[in-house]
Amino acid sequence: MVRTMLGAGALTTLGALPVFLLSAQSVLIRDDLRFSEPQLGLAVSAFFAAAAVTTVTAGTLVERYGRRASTIVAGVLTLGSGAGVALGAATYPTLLGLLILAGVANAALQMTANVALARSIPPGRQGLAFGIKQSAVQVSILIGGVAVPTVGVLLGWRWTFAAMAAAGALVVLAGLRVRRQPAQSVHRSVARDRPPAGALVVSFVAMALASAAVNSLGAFLPAWAFVSGLSPGDAGLLLAAASGLSVIARIVVGAAADRRRGRNLPVVAAQLVAGAFGFWLLALGSLPLVLVGALLAFGIGWAWPGLMLFAVARIGRDSPATATGAIQAGAFAGGAGGPVMFGLLVVATSYPFAWTLGGVVLLCAATLLLVARRMFLTDLARRPPRRPLDASAEPAD
Repeated sequence: MVRTMLGAGALTTLGALPVFLLSAQSVLIRDDLRFSEPQLGLAVSAFFAAAAVTTVTAGTLVERYGRRASTIVAGVLTLGSGAGVALGAATYPTLLGLLILAGVANAALQMTANVALARSIPPGRQGLAFGIKQSAVQVSILIGGVAVPTVGVLLGWRWTFAAMAAAGALVVLAGLRVRRQPAQSVHRSVARDRPPAGALVVSFVAMALASAAVNSLGAFLPAWAFVSGLSPGDAGLLLAAASGLSVIARIVVGAAADRRRGRNLPVVAAQLVAGAFGFWLLALGSLPLVLVGALLAFGIGWAWPGLMLFAVARIGRDSPATATGAIQAGAFAGGAGGPVMFGLLVVATSYPFAWTLGGVVLLCAATLLLVARRMFLTDLARRPPRRPLDASAEPAD
């Protein structure tokens, strides 16, 4: 069980790493390749857009062809994109294309990890498992932040992507060691076991809005911290510290969910509200408030993705990759649209206005999650009694 959790976390870390290597080293990379803040936002958005589009079908394909094939393919894509950036990204368009390739790899890695947890981890430990998995996203941000003073400044930013390529090669080797299994056909659940489509759509929109805000935080916090008075190295360390706090929070929240048995969506909504306050502290621009706002927005306002995926995996247990894929696609869609819009807002208005609007978006996402919860409860009331196995999977979160 522990090996499965750690393996899923490693895949998730590697999948999210390219975009956060880019954002953490944005000052260095922009000076080298000569592109603007909106173009930085576009690159981050392209990564998540590629992941969102791929996720629509990746869940079904992973369930059909198995973890071995998906892990190998994702490792090859990661290896190719990392090596391409390290060796051949001499222009912004080339960098953009390679990040799109990395986004496709991210989707395959995420879905592979989701299926492994949903099918291999006992229900009473899945909250912790998904918390660990999603904390790996923050580990990738932490790695990106630490990479600035330790590798990017000393050896050059391209070496960080070379290390990512090496990790992709290790994933390929690990995938080759996975035992071949017969292809699994997608199980067609009876109607009462299907998650309510309307509630999933509302959750998708909420996830997209929340992800748009928090991914803009991950992409632009180093640049804003630099403007507020920190050096590029210290800005990277701030990103690393805030990400480390979020890692701890995601694990704690996941473990608490295993004991709470439900009412998870109100917890997520409260975290989003706290994140909104963090954004508004960032908007004030004073360096001490920027530091506090960053820690609040990361440590609480971005500690919810594992809890959200956990709830969705429970209500779509018969087809976990497909069910979580719908929500994951919302997260990727928000990641695709948020940073580029944030970058355009910064150019058209200012950083403080963009941070303030980001806080409002988080409040809207929290409201929609509470609406989705009501829809889940209404659907549950209309269903026949569940089987004992599904008792813990009630969508009353």
